[in-house]
Amino acid sequence: MTKPTRADQRRRTEARILATARRLFAELGYDRTTIRGVAGEAGVDAGLVMHYFGSKDKLFARAAEPPVAAASDAEAGDVTEALLTSLADRLDSEPEASLAVLRSMLTNADAADRYRAAAGPELSRITEGIPAADAELRAGLLSAIVHGVIIERYLLRLGPLADASPEHIVELLRPCFRTLAAAPVGGAPRVP
Repeated sequence: MTKPTRADQRRRTEARILATARRLFAELGYDRTTIRGVAGEAGVDAGLVMHYFGSKDKLFARAAEPPVAAASDAEAGDVTEALLTSLADRLDSEPEASLAVLRSMLTNADAADRYRAAAGPELSRITEGIPAADAELRAGLLSAIVHGVIIERYLLRLGPLADASPEHIVELLRPCFRTLAAAPVGGAPRVP
């Protein structure tokens, strides 16, 4: 068995710090998470956290980055199924990066700015897949439903929603998502 290189050790330590930071930002929010707390739970010195990340703001920015995903299914045309698949994935395993931002954005202006910056392109992709004059409003409603479900399931941990299977939640939401993502009956389709 080969001995890990210094670079390997550094990457593992950095990944452990980042995983700990994601969890703590998600559990405690930005204001209550400290560099010392992250360092203590990650089993490192606070100075090492600062060395790797530079500041609490930079650590939060890295912790709040969503995982790299493949190209959005919404670009392929079926916004409903793309959103439901994304939601099912987030319901299947706790999305700590998203939770860190959602918990923190109400009390921290930087977190709110990060949320808006990340949400803008996603809302645009959703809007493009909706053939209705009020596509932006419909995209906003779909996004609000997704975020509301995530908040209630993981942050508020409200009864049945916290315990329901992702499949059941998705099946209950499918008709609503289809209605919002479709052209309105008798309404004007969106002008490109």
